[in-house]
Amino acid sequence: MSALERIAYADGDTALTGWLARPSGPARAAVAVFPTFMNTTPGVEAKARALAAAGCAALIGDFYGPAAPHDMASAFAAMTALRADPRAMRVRLRATLEALEGLAPGVPVIAIGFCLGGMAVLELARDGADFALAASFHGLLATPLPAAAPIKPRLLVCHGDADSLVPRADVTAFWEEMDAVGADWHFLSFARVEHGFTNPLDAMGEPNPAYDATADRQSWAALMGLIDEVAPAR
Repeated sequence: MSALERIAYADGDTALTGWLARPSGPARAAVAVFPTFMNTTPGVEAKARALAAAGCAALIGDFYGPAAPHDMASAFAAMTALRADPRAMRVRLRATLEALEGLAPGVPVIAIGFCLGGMAVLELARDGADFALAASFHGLLATPLPAAAPIKPRLLVCHGDADSLVPRADVTAFWEEMDAVGADWHFLSFARVEHGFTNPLDAMGEPNPAYDATADRQSWAALMGLIDEVAPAR
């Protein structure tokens, strides 16, 4: 298993640390990988390595910088602080896209995310970020800043229908929001599947009762199918 490369970048005065998985040959796409509310985890790193194996340069972004959490309590506190100012959060997210630009120039840019990261890629799309594809895995769908202009990337939203953090009303509101701005969206929903279905381990490294192997496998296959369309293998 290849080592991830440390990438230093910043959001203003806040130093951030990304982790880059490089493909063995020329990259066919540059992928910003936004992690869970715990920031970088082994599960997210495994996804970045899978993208590199598929020919993409994958940069795991950093939500928090020096305030990165080390336990559940500090993670919730850091996430709450980040989300308290939605516009500043979007600036923080764009810093990862800017860091990615010079790492694999001249190829399509894609953003994917898990949990908080899934919400993050949708916020970037709503904010007018210009990339080819955004994919959210068990991300929150509600937003204080709904889209008011056309969404540029294609969207893939992979959702557990039993997600206790996303009531069904949020799902239908998201569909209506996306339709109102003419977004090109794909929504994949799994019956009886809870939040966090892509990660076999929970935030503390224990077996994750929410993990669903079928939802994980099928949602990842959907992502790879769309990557093949927006960034065909060379």
